[in-house]
Amino acid sequence: MTPFVNRSIVFLIFFCTSFCFSKSNNKTIKSILQELQSETHLIQEHYNITNQKLYEKLENVTRELRITRIIERQVALLIQKDELQEQLRNNKIFEETDISKIRYLKGLQIIKILYEKTLSLDHHFASVSTFNEINNLSNPNQYPEFAKMKDAIKSKQDKKAGFNLSSILGDNIYTSVVHSLVSLFADTSTSKAEKEKSLKDVECILDFTLRMHNDLNTIYFETAFLQKSNENIIKELEQLFVDFTKPIKYKTSLKQCRNADDWDAVRENLNRYLQELNKIIYDDSQHNKAHKMQINLEFPIDRLLQFVTQYNMHINQGAKFYEKFGIMLNSYENEKQCETKIPPEYIKLKANIETSIESFNTAYKPVEINGSKMKQVLYGINEYD
Repeated sequence: MTPFVNRSIVFLIFFCTSFCFSKSNNKTIKSILQELQSETHLIQEHYNITNQKLYEKLENVTRELRITRIIERQVALLIQKDELQEQLRNNKIFEETDISKIRYLKGLQIIKILYEKTLSLDHHFASVSTFNEINNLSNPNQYPEFAKMKDAIKSKQDKKAGFNLSSILGDNIYTSVVHSLVSLFADTSTSKAEKEKSLKDVECILDFTLRMHNDLNTIYFETAFLQKSNENIIKELEQLFVDFTKPIKYKTSLKQCRNADDWDAVRENLNRYLQELNKIIYDDSQHNKAHKMQINLEFPIDRLLQFVTQYNMHINQGAKFYEKFGIMLNSYENEKQCETKIPPEYIKLKANIETSIESFNTAYKPVEINGSKMKQVLYGINEYD
């Protein structure tokens, strides 16, 4: 393979490194995988054309070698045959190296996008109602109507026959409700009509809070679990970036790189690494070093694919959790009858859950690297090869 042909591929690699990586802010993982496919195909097509010419020359040399009887010519043909075979072997190495460069570059772009997704998801989990807010939503003691009824009962309570709950039991929704209802019905100074009116004023509040208390608490605790899982995913991704950029001697953390918008420095380190690799790859005496440098580009890709599997499981888990949350919130059967008494925070929470489900299916959706895509990223080959 001539140096001119090699430089054309090198130019392609450096063009993609400097242009594609710097413009990755607006890219999606799907588009990056499409670029990987097209760029890999372009490299393979180039080497197929180059190798086809070498195979034709090799076939002609082999044919002539069979029929010639001139010793000098036989020797020349054998030398030429060996050179052609050596070129074919080198082309295989060059092709693998060029594809490794593209895969490494696309891996960096995917890491950058996944980091933005996981940080966005972390903010999303953090924005879900706090425990105090959910506790207020599911605790009748936090509703003015119920507090008013309790005060009225307390003021009329028979000091001899009645009793007050301790602060602990008074804050417990079940003991507080039971105590209030028992005290209401046991009050002999209040008429039946007044009791029914008092009960009518709080019936929706009591019905809603008692029915939804466990579900709302479940939503809070399972969201906290998802947020913790997401924090672990972020740590895994940050470590992956360390492993990924170690070969190119970039030592800044992913968090610092993002905050300082230091992606140009990553690209510069990668360019220097590729310059060194391209310099020695044509030197027979440094094939071992070049092979090791190529492996250093390939190993992080395997780690990335392992992480993608972990990320997909995390997103699928989150989507299922939020679908369950949606079912829970929509299970309140008296919503229409009590719509004027239901707190607006409940309606807002339902809307947020619906939006979250949509986000899991769009903004945070799993990375589709399966089947042929997985084979292409992992081995650098197309499904039709």
